[in-house]
Amino acid sequence: MSYIDELIGAVGKEKVLTDPAELFVYGTDWSPRTPTEFNPPDVVVLPRTTRDVQRTIKIAFEHDIPVTAGGGLTGMLGGAVPIHGGIYIDTTTMNSVVEVDSKNQTIRVQAGATLQEVNDAVHPYDLWLPHQPESKWVSTVGSAIACDNDSTFGVRYGKILNCLLSAEMVTGTGEVLELGHRKAHFTSSGYKLMHLLAGSEGTLGVVTEATLKLEPIPETRRVDMLVFPRLGAAVDYLSRLLKAGLCIEAAHINCKHRLKFYTHSYKQKFGKDPTIPAWAEALLAISFAGDKKVVDFQREQAIELSKEFEAQLVEERELVESWWASKYTLEFEPFKQKWPDSQTKKKFGAADPGIPVGRLEEFYHKFIQTAEKHRLEILGMNAYLEHPNSIGFSLSCAVFVDYRSKEEVKRFREYHDELSKMAIAFEGTMSTFMSDTYQKAPYLELEHGASLRYMKEIKRLFDPKEIMNPGKKFLRRGDSP
Repeated sequence: MSYIDELIGAVGKEKVLTDPAELFVYGTDWSPRTPTEFNPPDVVVLPRTTRDVQRTIKIAFEHDIPVTAGGGLTGMLGGAVPIHGGIYIDTTTMNSVVEVDSKNQTIRVQAGATLQEVNDAVHPYDLWLPHQPESKWVSTVGSAIACDNDSTFGVRYGKILNCLLSAEMVTGTGEVLELGHRKAHFTSSGYKLMHLLAGSEGTLGVVTEATLKLEPIPETRRVDMLVFPRLGAAVDYLSRLLKAGLCIEAAHINCKHRLKFYTHSYKQKFGKDPTIPAWAEALLAISFAGDKKVVDFQREQAIELSKEFEAQLVEERELVESWWASKYTLEFEPFKQKWPDSQTKKKFGAADPGIPVGRLEEFYHKFIQTAEKHRLEILGMNAYLEHPNSIGFSLSCAVFVDYRSKEEVKRFREYHDELSKMAIAFEGTMSTFMSDTYQKAPYLELEHGASLRYMKEIKRLFDPKEIMNPGKKFLRRGDSP
């Protein structure tokens, strides 16, 4: 009996896909990959319960079969692509809400639920999950944990780990563990093993359920945009707002290239250029949320303080609202903007380094030079702020990539590698929202030094046969760099 027959016997025939046409769609994600770079799995399992996942992994462990778990396959660097074949666990079939505890402001949900589904479930209780990436309609709870992705509201609420209270997972041996502190917001008991899950890419096991901390829905939100003569001025202004005690809900800094992206979309939609001054080198979008009187007061203070930094408020509310729609509601009008219509011609590709707060402008110029060196069309830099109530950058250094061109995809990967290593030289990190995948695996020792040995030992403890998402983070035994 083959291991696939064992899977069918263990979880049911209706939960196992073997048709090549069905397997094909699991062979890629949103990363720049040529049409020939598809890595479909040998079989797909559609679990409904933790027990289904456990049975699947036990069979894989017995037969030494690679296992890759994924959600919406919207990753931008191949993190959930089953590059070694084997079993693909599609967690999107595990999307049930287990419990909404409105009194304690928590939700227990299966890992395949999208972040939007979580918010739909808790909205009737006047609560929301503030971890909100742009891909929230397809980004699942499990994948958000696995890649530790960014959020629109990171400057106030942080990333997924700031919302995660507890998680159930199945290890590489098929053991079910509950990691975390239940419904308490923090703990000093034991080791914080749950924290290992954030950014783990499914290399330690498969997250099957999670308990998440919710927040009350704010009464009012006000979004504004300001332009600055340089990127550093936008950073200094944000620092001034925090020093003043203002509670910023969202903040995003865009370079002039990214600014042109939004002004182009505005012109496509409204048939005219917005009145953005030629000297504008940076665009800052910020929001305040809460009771209306508080929001109005904070906004007035923020606008008043902007005068110290040669900033100019963007008056066209259509441009502001169009940006907010693209960032938060994803309400696109077909053929009225470059994104996502452009994706039929060139893919959006990015490096995702994190760099110290005082070196944003310096790194920006290195980004431009590196993209030009590799002859890539520049989309621009977006600096997300992802650390609560402080300035902590997660960068999207984005370019357009012709995925039909093997040579251009190769140049993009060289560009990505160069920027990643450059971030380490800047005393930063290679990745802030995509995780390492196989792309950064050869350079992990460059960033982590001798501690990489301890990481590998942790990996072996959870996954002794190295079957869980092999080739990601660490090269599998026998792989070449």
